[in-house]
Amino acid sequence: MLSSLRRAVSVRRVAHPHARRLSTYPAVAKPSVYGQPVPDSHPHLFQHNDELTPGIPASDYEQRRKKLMDSLPDNSIVVAVSAPIKYMSANIFYKYRQNSDFWYLTGFEEPDSAVILEKSPSTSQGYTMTLFSTGKDSSKEKWDGARTNPSLFPTIFRATHSLPITSFSSHFRSILPKYSNVYIDLPNPTHPSSTKRTSQKSLLKFLTLPARAEYESVLDTLSTSKRKPLAPELARLRAIKSPAEQCVMRQAADISARAHAKTMRFTRPGLPESALAAHFEYLCALEGAQRPAYVPVVASGANALIIHYTSNNHIIRPDEMLLIDAGCEFNGYASDITRTYPSTGTFSPAQRDLYSAILSAQKSLIKLCVPSSHHSLLSLHRESCSLLRQELNQIGFNLGREGDLERVLYPHFLSHPIGIDLHESAGIDRGADIKPGMVITIEPGIYVPPTPNFPTHFHNIGIRIEDEVLITESEPIILSVSAPKEIVDVEGACQGLLGLEPY
Repeated sequence: MLSSLRRAVSVRRVAHPHARRLSTYPAVAKPSVYGQPVPDSHPHLFQHNDELTPGIPASDYEQRRKKLMDSLPDNSIVVAVSAPIKYMSANIFYKYRQNSDFWYLTGFEEPDSAVILEKSPSTSQGYTMTLFSTGKDSSKEKWDGARTNPSLFPTIFRATHSLPITSFSSHFRSILPKYSNVYIDLPNPTHPSSTKRTSQKSLLKFLTLPARAEYESVLDTLSTSKRKPLAPELARLRAIKSPAEQCVMRQAADISARAHAKTMRFTRPGLPESALAAHFEYLCALEGAQRPAYVPVVASGANALIIHYTSNNHIIRPDEMLLIDAGCEFNGYASDITRTYPSTGTFSPAQRDLYSAILSAQKSLIKLCVPSSHHSLLSLHRESCSLLRQELNQIGFNLGREGDLERVLYPHFLSHPIGIDLHESAGIDRGADIKPGMVITIEPGIYVPPTPNFPTHFHNIGIRIEDEVLITESEPIILSVSAPKEIVDVEGACQGLLGLEPY
């Protein structure tokens, strides 16, 4: 009787992408003796043993450092530091995320660390790398988990030297006279009234300088004309994604795209917006994403007119549109996708007309994302204004050149680069031509306020359609292609016609 009952009751289990037979993986020691996943400790996260971080081989990190150092003048030194641990309250910390530029150069994920790269033309690599860390401390590791043994840094991270973080200041001061150019970024002041000197002190305090005199001494050294910003140099490198990076970004986009499709299926009137946000994040985490890439926007009805609506605390009503702007971070890379769809699963005539207009413009803009078009982000945005004006006028708007489109209906920029950061290489020149290897978003949107100068049946509808686009020599590749956006596919996803399970 019991066995027949077990057969009769079917329990659906969700398979994690890494859930293979245990025999697939070698037995590993728990807890790990490393400060971050490596192939020996977490074989289920890595496809190849030569990867330093999941999906990115150690050779990629070496090439990044070499390209950076080769691009700098002789007698140059680079200094990058890890992100500080951030606290929600008292000693309650947030989940740690490494500083993007530091991680891009090192792949090292532990806090309280730093790296110094010294240009050295006489070496085979053209530079030397000194990696600083807290090292092993059994009492701290009892609370916080293992830290990687510095003796393994040359093997794992391909560092030339490893030193304790407490020796950073003395080591830095000892080698500084040899160099004319110091590339380093100081943190932004935490308060508008803070001075540049305060921000410098914050950096040096973070690097655990042991004495006040030494603190002031290194501070004065950094204040000289030798100092140059590092971020612009790295931005040029980070803007172009290697094949390995492109692969990881496609994985991140696929995870988010599937979550968008299944969240469409999960949606129904009467749910709170927060339930959709939680459902989306759950689906991404289930597939291995480490965190959301940003606070998700789940905007129902007129809430979609607020571009960065993140309260997500209203109830979804029948016949409203849902605008969801959400993406995960997977193995160090962000994804960014926006989809808009009807809460009941079927577009009304007005919703269909406005959505079709924006989708038509978006698809035309994606076709322009090729180097031969000689477009820049700025010229693509100008083109988006022209296309949207044409599309909207065909469905009953009366837009001239008075600025209603840019100031009211479409107040944001069309595109931004994406990569390790959601807004990658923030200092990039928007007027420069797009290049192969770049990944950018294409995200036109229209947000119609209830004012008499716009057709009444479009009032309080906000629609944005956003995809991630990889630029190649021949044609654009839509990394987020798995997220439904054609009307027939959106309605099919909402109504369960695509065979999608909502969970």
